[in-house]
Amino acid sequence: MKNFKVFIYVFLLMCGLSAAAKEYKYQTVKGDLMNTRIYTLDNGLTVYLSVNNEKPRIQTYIAVRTGSRNDPPETTGLAHYLEHIMFKGTRNFGTIDAAKEAVLLDSIQNRFEVYRTLKDSLQRRAYYQQIDSLSQLAAKYFIPNEYDKLMSSIGAEGTNAYTSNDVTCYVEDIPANELENWAKIESDRFQNMVIRGFHTELEAVYEEYNISLGNDNRKLFAALNAMLFPGHPYGTQTTIGTQEHLKNPSIVNIKNYFSRYYVPNNTAICMAGDFDPDKAIAIIDKYFGTWKPNPNLSQPEYAPIPERTAPADTTVVGQESERIYMAWRFDKAASFQNDTLDVICDMMSNGKAGLMDLDLDQQMKWLGGGAFTYPLAEYSGFVMAGFPKEGQSLDDVKGLLLGEIEKIKKGEFSENLLKAVINNKKLQFYNTLESNEGRANMYVDAFINRQKWSDVVGRLDRISKITKQQIVDFANKYFKDNYIAVYKRIGEDTSIKKIDKPHITAIPTNRDLQSAFVTEIVNSKTEPIQPKFVDFNKDLTKGETKKGLPVLYVKNTENGRFMLNYYYKFGETSNKWLPYATEYFNYLGTDKMTAEQLKQKFYELACSYSINVGSRTLQVSISGLAENMTEAMTLMEDFIANAKVDKEAYDKYVGIVEKSRADNKLDQRVNFNRLQQYGMYGPYNGARNMPSSTELKEMDPQKLVDMIKDLKNYKHSILYYGPMDLKTLTATINKKHKTAKKLADVPQNKPYKLQQTAQNEVLIAPYDAKNIYMIQYHNEGNTWNAEQEPIAALFNEYYGGGMNTVVFQELREARGLAYSAFAMYGTPSYKDDTEFAYTYIISQNDKMMDCINTFNSILDTMPQSEKAFELSKQALMKRLATSRTTKTGILNAYINAENLGIDYDINKKIYEAVPSLTLEDVAKFEKENMANKPYRYMILGDEKQLDMKALEKIGPVKRLTTEEIFGY
Repeated sequence: MKNFKVFIYVFLLMCGLSAAAKEYKYQTVKGDLMNTRIYTLDNGLTVYLSVNNEKPRIQTYIAVRTGSRNDPPETTGLAHYLEHIMFKGTRNFGTIDAAKEAVLLDSIQNRFEVYRTLKDSLQRRAYYQQIDSLSQLAAKYFIPNEYDKLMSSIGAEGTNAYTSNDVTCYVEDIPANELENWAKIESDRFQNMVIRGFHTELEAVYEEYNISLGNDNRKLFAALNAMLFPGHPYGTQTTIGTQEHLKNPSIVNIKNYFSRYYVPNNTAICMAGDFDPDKAIAIIDKYFGTWKPNPNLSQPEYAPIPERTAPADTTVVGQESERIYMAWRFDKAASFQNDTLDVICDMMSNGKAGLMDLDLDQQMKWLGGGAFTYPLAEYSGFVMAGFPKEGQSLDDVKGLLLGEIEKIKKGEFSENLLKAVINNKKLQFYNTLESNEGRANMYVDAFINRQKWSDVVGRLDRISKITKQQIVDFANKYFKDNYIAVYKRIGEDTSIKKIDKPHITAIPTNRDLQSAFVTEIVNSKTEPIQPKFVDFNKDLTKGETKKGLPVLYVKNTENGRFMLNYYYKFGETSNKWLPYATEYFNYLGTDKMTAEQLKQKFYELACSYSINVGSRTLQVSISGLAENMTEAMTLMEDFIANAKVDKEAYDKYVGIVEKSRADNKLDQRVNFNRLQQYGMYGPYNGARNMPSSTELKEMDPQKLVDMIKDLKNYKHSILYYGPMDLKTLTATINKKHKTAKKLADVPQNKPYKLQQTAQNEVLIAPYDAKNIYMIQYHNEGNTWNAEQEPIAALFNEYYGGGMNTVVFQELREARGLAYSAFAMYGTPSYKDDTEFAYTYIISQNDKMMDCINTFNSILDTMPQSEKAFELSKQALMKRLATSRTTKTGILNAYINAENLGIDYDINKKIYEAVPSLTLEDVAKFEKENMANKPYRYMILGDEKQLDMKALEKIGPVKRLTTEEIFGY
């Protein structure tokens, strides 16, 4: 018996040794402020980890090194469409019977292969009916949006994905205690993807394409890429694909693409947040380690693009304003060329004191523009853009852009500018480190562009050594007369073709069905994270200056960054001229400093200043490096006190305003915003409360300057976030902040008021496009009630805020009516404002009534699912528990609470009330506030293409002109 015990002991010891924690080797780089660990698992999966304990959440990106560059030429848009399909589930979730479903899905796949070869419209319609019928049968097994339910159940935020030329990336922000559940879900998703719900999602992607047709920048970039990268997929195909290919997809090609590129040795997991890296990598290996690599992984290769020897240009047309883009091609993103390009870019255009900022923006030589780098995995671009002012040609703008390049080539810039750019680059980097998203994004870029992490970490050191002569030599070597130019002119785009909506039978949403996989995740137990809500008595310190100004103070214990804000409780609703006074102020200097010198000085201090006007508030702010705060504060105070009127600058400014107003009328999104403002607030709204052209021309600019100078006479508060202690801060304000001896009460605001909807009515404003933008708005005049905030928050989570909601499932998942659709019950920012309800959708013109009928159906009878409701409740509770209000967010939370007339964090009330709420409570809330109510329909579109008779049956139709919604 004794020997047996010894045997057992030895056996257990051996088992313990064999089960010991696996040792994971990782790479680090000396001097990396993110303390990055880079692992490579046995199957080739790359993992980037950075710990940041500020809040109990983790930003995750799963980046696949493939994008539209690798799309098959006969099915462009494939990478992007696959991104959408990745949300449809796997063999383990998204279905109640994968085996039975698979037979039908194979049949659908085979029919699409035939369908894409058909040319006759009648044949295509008949064949599509077969696909639709088969899809109905397959849909009996389909549980839509189970991925989104999974993410909701673990409290994820920001569920999304994106596709570009070289990357497809999947995005989740998760609670720190849900890492293992996240890994379990994502590993299944990337190994067992199933293509289901295909034809309705295809319509959603096509609606996304329709939206892009109204965006002239899309056409402009497609033309720019075609000329910059001729013969390469960057230039020959777009990420969203062609109209023809989107309507003739190949499931076979999608599967082949997935098998080839969605493999661990072509993928990186990029994470930043609150976790133990040793435990995190073990969890990732546990779930992703079995993922099979592609031993024959390869990327399509293309011949080098020949060097361009002469300039070239092209033209695109559309309804939006004129502009010109110019570009030069450079080496790949991983090349050190991009260090110099990035510095040159900020020397040209940094929004403050770059050459273009001072030479062109400040002097108002054009309407506006800028420069940016365009790094890709195989090539890069340097792009400059410009918008003409009234009476200016695009060639005039082109000349201005080339003139700025010449200044770089001739060395006509100061050493101080180069030094300031480098200092501000450092500040930008430190700001990036404060966010999990910023850190993880750096990992994605490094992986996709095949950059060594040591090169990324060493970037600031490299650029800090760049000299003026190196900039000049680089510019002369590479900025030759081999640029390309794209002219965007106003005109009718005859290439846009209308495609009638296909006949799609709505698939069932199957809300009450749930796969075993989802049940397992929903019922899993994790160590709960306790919430931490803002306590204004502890997290915020209050002080007072000698003159009695309230000081709200939050200490920065992390770095040397600060924000100082003079906060006034009046805005444009007290004086419509205030926004124009602040804009004009940007073009002024003082007796001692020109406007250009002033901006240069702020930039050299790595600080920025601004005067921002809201509807009811005005804020004078400076921010940047704390070590320079006192000097920046002195500079700003002197500027405000001694700003000098420049009549010539004012006349130019008026011309810029008038041209901007004219250009805004050409933009579909701006038109819709103006219609929405008019429809919700009536003629007196934030879009129309502005001086007329005549008033602008007749205004004495001295009066505008005096409006800003007079701020010193009004009561205001001081908001501060930074490393300075409160006593020193107060002393600094007492010394530097110049105010009147006796401060007056602020001018009275005349707030914009949301209108009530007594009856159904339709407001329609014109815009010639293949799609409509539409809102249904209801308002009964109910003022804000804090006790109702929890039920409103839970309703929005369940009904219309995200992918796991009634609206998304009914409008997009079941019917493919739209790419973008949501609905919500809105609560105000001020206690005296009213609550309201609205729906929102962008859809094809001939789908308008389908959208309206579906929305009205789910408004009047809200679909109810206990399982979906419990997931919504779980999601809301986990998000609230893991949210953290920190830094300047504490100051903003205090102001927001004050505006609502409360002295506590409203999220605390929501968190405490939600557990006791039921689906019946939500249904009652919706019935009382949204169901069978009168709505104001706001539609932006071309009524010649809309079913106006159907709209007239809804209610009286009021046609608004473009001039009415803009106010000019």
